[in-house]
Amino acid sequence: MTETVAAAHAVHIAPVRGRDRIEVLDVVRGIAILGIFYMNIPFMAGPVFGALFGDFRAMGWTPADQATWVFVNTVLDGTQRGLLEFLFGAGLMVTAARAMQPDGPVAIADLYIRRNLWLLAFGLFDIFVLLWPGDILHIYALCALALFPFRKLSLRWLIPLGLIFSVFTAIMGGGEYAGRIELKQSHAAAIAKQQAGQPLTKDDSKAIADWHKLEQRIAGVPDEEIKPQIAAETKARNGTFVEYAGMMWSAYLFIYSQNALLFGVMEAFCAMLLGIALWKVGFIQGKRSTREYVMAMLIAYALGMVARYLGCMERLAFMPQPKTIWMTSEPARLLVSLGHLAAINLLVRSARSNWLVRPFRAAGQMAFSLYFLEQIIGIFVIFSPLGLHLPGAQGWAHLALQASVVIALLLVFANVWMRFFVSGPLEWLWRSLSYGQRQPFRRVGNMATPVLAT
Repeated sequence: MTETVAAAHAVHIAPVRGRDRIEVLDVVRGIAILGIFYMNIPFMAGPVFGALFGDFRAMGWTPADQATWVFVNTVLDGTQRGLLEFLFGAGLMVTAARAMQPDGPVAIADLYIRRNLWLLAFGLFDIFVLLWPGDILHIYALCALALFPFRKLSLRWLIPLGLIFSVFTAIMGGGEYAGRIELKQSHAAAIAKQQAGQPLTKDDSKAIADWHKLEQRIAGVPDEEIKPQIAAETKARNGTFVEYAGMMWSAYLFIYSQNALLFGVMEAFCAMLLGIALWKVGFIQGKRSTREYVMAMLIAYALGMVARYLGCMERLAFMPQPKTIWMTSEPARLLVSLGHLAAINLLVRSARSNWLVRPFRAAGQMAFSLYFLEQIIGIFVIFSPLGLHLPGAQGWAHLALQASVVIALLLVFANVWMRFFVSGPLEWLWRSLSYGQRQPFRRVGNMATPVLAT
């Protein structure tokens, strides 16, 4: 046994077990990890470049598709990710609680860093072996590696720091909003001059060209730089598995060439700080009053969902007008995530509704494994040339139905699995690697269920 592992045992470091677990955290994690499949399956189905990076109507645009798209973008999109980010912050506090012994901080920090380095490795495996360009594990691992020193901050620091990314995106969105208003006015003035037969300046011509480009994009005409990628994706999805894999790797490189890694880390890190704050006030783990959860849910939903719904309506106008969602996107995402957190706490604490969410507890206890299973099912089984090879562009509603079927099956699988095993297979592997020794796997009698807190 290494000195590090020996030190860990000296301060009684072990996975959270049985009664020490907090039920609501497991339920939140289970709902988040399964719910995220609704957002991921369109990317798995494609067309990625034609629909998700272009005209989202290319995925399918029947009335059912429109209703599904609005629902997902108002209620779900980004919020499952938000819940997981809050949980990472809370999970750090669960871990840090065991660092209060004399040698605890060093041993806990060592274990914490080792766990997240392994999480980073799992995330890279998800990207380059399981072909999932939308992996969140490597982003969360990078954030978590820098998160540990922030655990002792007070609320007066955690909340402002946690809102930095929201403020940043609101300012950037405000700049884009002002720029679009200016372009709209310049375009109108240029058109008026053109209709009056007056000569156009260079700026006038540019305003007309820029506005026309926006109109073309909204009409579904892809930008010239993305046309080759659309053609390559179409060929790859109808070709060999090697071409399919290459397309998925190219999608990852394209996403992160757009600064997605930087923005992803900024978003996740700030939300994790808010997760720490939510833990410190007892909100995330169910210690607030029912009245407080009801008020938080109503206020968060009223502000967040209204902003997101208005954003959907702005996009559905299919006009190059300035949009408020550019400024409200991240604040609204956090608000709706907070509303979901409050709603889940209310469901868990009520005897009448607890049965609705209780099955998600098992899913939360093996969320790591379920996350990988979602990639395997979506990328390899449903849409891969090696699997069913179902076509893309099936429509938002049809894909949501497929996601619902997969989620239901995974939920049943999780509850059956957890009857016989103390954790999911990847949880067991992750824990064994992190602790440096083989961990319990099969359930023996009434053995408590040890699972990592995060």
